Amino acid sequence: MKTTDIRVVPGLISVFIILLFWFVIPNPEGVTSNAWHLLALFIGTVVAIIGKAMPIGAIAILAITLVALTGVTSDSSSGAIKDALSGFSNSLIWLIGVAIIISRGLAKTGLGNRVGYYFISLFGRKTIGIGYALALSELVIAPVTPSNTARGGGIIHPIMKSIATSFGSSPEEGTSRKIGHYLALVNYHINPITSAMFITATAPNPLIVKLIADATGSSISITWGTWALAALLPGLVCIALVPLVVYAVYPPEIKNTPDAKGYAESKLAEMGPMAYGEKVMIGVFALLLVLWAGVPAMIFGAAYAVNTTAVAFLGLSVLLVSGVLSWEDVLKEKSAWDTVVWFSALVMMATFLNELGLVAWFSGVVESNIEQLGFNWAVSVIILVGVYFYAHYFFASTTAHITAMFAAFYAAGLALGAPPLYLGLLLAGASSLMMSLTHYATGTSPIIFGSGYVSMENWWVMGFIMSVVNLSVWGVVGGLWWKVLGYW
Repeated sequence: MKTTDIRVVPGLISVFIILLFWFVIPNPEGVTSNAWHLLALFIGTVVAIIGKAMPIGAIAILAITLVALTGVTSDSSSGAIKDALSGFSNSLIWLIGVAIIISRGLAKTGLGNRVGYYFISLFGRKTIGIGYALALSELVIAPVTPSNTARGGGIIHPIMKSIATSFGSSPEEGTSRKIGHYLALVNYHINPITSAMFITATAPNPLIVKLIADATGSSISITWGTWALAALLPGLVCIALVPLVVYAVYPPEIKNTPDAKGYAESKLAEMGPMAYGEKVMIGVFALLLVLWAGVPAMIFGAAYAVNTTAVAFLGLSVLLVSGVLSWEDVLKEKSAWDTVVWFSALVMMATFLNELGLVAWFSGVVESNIEQLGFNWAVSVIILVGVYFYAHYFFASTTAHITAMFAAFYAAGLALGAPPLYLGLLLAGASSLMMSLTHYATGTSPIIFGSGYVSMENWWVMGFIMSVVNLSVWGVVGGLWWKVLGYW
């Protein structure tokens, strides 16, 4: 039996916490025993995820099993297993799973690399231009790559490394600061921003949509188009600032890069004319964006609106029928199936914590503590978002962080008088932007940090600086933009 995926100490800590909450710590007044016991399982699950006791999918299976066996959601065993598996019926979960499979086509056809080299061929005469080329490449492929790790670490980072190496910049030779140090930081800090710009740009975003809908009784249901439009202006401003801010803090030794343009052009020439698969991918990409943005409904009326998840299945179907992706490709996309499993477990637990009244109780505790400070809702929201954001120093998973804190902090903000959609969009943005902080903040960070171009000290300094810049832009520029759009 292979046990290398199991870390005993974090697993024992998780079990200890579950038993502590279940048998030792009494449920507070206003919280039912079932709600408290589900909280015990929930906290144990989050701790196991943070400590990486097992792969997150395996942890999710254990969580589903425990919810079914303990009967914390239902008195009947058949009701309990139905509740435990209810997350799999959530369409947003399948949206992300299918979108991850679709994004496999970017790598298989080479379209992702072509996009990257194309932008470098346009803007690559100066180092800062390469920075913007990497940023634009990320932005273009973000709507159809729900794995920010695959996007930033699997597609953009190899391109960044090849450019740095072509200029003789490598950690092994001690020449990182020539250009690689700068490009690695830009490569990374664009990733959280593009993740914040689309529901389909990182896996936990649909969970946020679900939590906001649950907290508002579905009176606020953020669509793909609403999210994209809301994030458009603050996202573009942040993207415009990243290469400049990094350049100001850690300027590269090589400022002019005329050879980069030629290098990118040679790579494009090596790839040859656009192949059949790439053309189909572009067509599917365009189809998804048009339908996700609700263009047919805008032109022809609400009767022509198409469900977001149905659109994702349509895109996958086209790729299968056209032969760009095979069924074998679909089966091999382990990250998609993994995401469907762990996402379903977390959505299920979050849903029942809300239904059993635990989220309302905890948000009341948060609200009363902030309310005692005597500030108006605007200042209270700044405190709330700041605490939520910088708590990510203690998390190695955005999913775990969002699952643990988002619902309660959102409900607390509502109780403090914050406009519901404004607060939801601000916390949603913060949920991705917080990935900028550390070298373990999300899956992309250890890939880029592990390439050795940036020291830990430089990484954390740049992370804090960008956190202030990004939060300020999302709060101020985003807030004003949402006011113009009539969102609050």
